[in-house]
Amino acid sequence: MPRPKRSGIQDGQFRDPLSDYSEPEYDDKLHRILKEQPITAIKHQPFSCVEESATIASVLDTMASLDIACVMVTRNERIVGIFSERDVLDHVAVDFEAVRGNPIASVMTRDPSTIYESEPVAKALGLMAIGGFRHVPILSVDDRVVGIIGPRRVNTYLRSCIEENTAT
Repeated sequence: MPRPKRSGIQDGQFRDPLSDYSEPEYDDKLHRILKEQPITAIKHQPFSCVEESATIASVLDTMASLDIACVMVTRNERIVGIFSERDVLDHVAVDFEAVRGNPIASVMTRDPSTIYESEPVAKALGLMAIGGFRHVPILSVDDRVVGIIGPRRVNTYLRSCIEENTAT
């Protein structure tokens, strides 16, 4: 009995698509690191999440006690927003007493830009620079929050990469 043929390829005509792969060229080690290292190479934990029903006052207490600049807002373990020091200034500071008991969902930044944990550092840095974001949540492949990067963590990472690049 003859063997059935698959996908219209005749015997002996298959060509491995990676057979002519050439490795990308980089200007230097730093360029290579930024393009090849996953975003999780940057310290992305600890991080803090709050449910969207949490009160503004309780979230501010959490941020102050942990000395953090933002929290991620979740619903059923999925990110729905981010609340940062900028949101405090824009939406809360003027009339704190009137809004302190309101849910954080009423003042958070909805649907923040995110990055997946397998994506390269360069993509996250581009997202921060072009979008003007100070903090970028990091998600797993199943869209669960696994971390966050911000200016301090990025600065520490880049400084170590630059020092390593100039040392060799």
